[in-house]
Amino acid sequence: MENVNLLKLADGQLMPQEGFGLYKITDQSTITSSIRNAYNADYRLFDTAQLYKNEAEVGAALQELSLPRKKLFITTKVAEPNQGFKRTILSVKDSLHKLKLDYVNLLLIHWPIERAFFDTWAALEELKKQGLTRSIGVSNYQIIHLQYLATQAHEMPVVNQVERHPRLNQKPLIEYDHQHGIVTQAWSPLGRGTILTNPILEKIAKKHGKSPAQIVLRWHLQSGVAFIPKSVHEARIKQNIDIYNFSLTAEEMAAIDGLNDFTRVGKEPALVYEYNQKW
Repeated sequence: MENVNLLKLADGQLMPQEGFGLYKITDQSTITSSIRNAYNADYRLFDTAQLYKNEAEVGAALQELSLPRKKLFITTKVAEPNQGFKRTILSVKDSLHKLKLDYVNLLLIHWPIERAFFDTWAALEELKKQGLTRSIGVSNYQIIHLQYLATQAHEMPVVNQVERHPRLNQKPLIEYDHQHGIVTQAWSPLGRGTILTNPILEKIAKKHGKSPAQIVLRWHLQSGVAFIPKSVHEARIKQNIDIYNFSLTAEEMAAIDGLNDFTRVGKEPALVYEYNQKW
């Protein structure tokens, strides 16, 4: 990891600031080649989830490629149907079996749901005690969820993974996370491509001799958040990590911040909405 920055989590574990997302990649050969290309390009963090239904394929790829475990940072997430104390523990043990791993580096609750809000977090605390995960965190939690969690948690999340890109810069949440020792990690850091033809980004990209995507990823980097771009194309995989040889000016950072229009490209699953109607 000559290039990728390492962030120190509140529990002491080091996490690569830039990682590789595996969302919607399910074909075995594609997963294996993507992980191979990403590892060769210097990615060490690989992000999957029970919801992605590809943990077994990721495990098979890691085994086939014989990648050194100590150099990898593996994240998975507990899906909504598996939440609850006993279900979470059983499902995570199943995830580890599929991933062919003794532990994951980071275990997240994928979405907050009212039905099992505190029980699921208690399960993550227990799984950490058992050594089945090095760190525990959450995904898609807003400030109100984190405040609510703090009323009963024995330890707080060290990571909060949320949708974040120039059209949804999440500044208040990032500031809250920072004040409470939580690293914000951006999923969909490129806004699923919806912003890459923006003239402001194109102008900045032209000045630096980079692509608009590289400009956006550099913006995340300089914002201090972690981020997990995804691609199955080798050239794009390499391009997404080739962001460490230039810097954006304060004016350029501010211009990108100014693109925020609160647009979400993702949406919470129907199951989450169903669980949370009472909230």
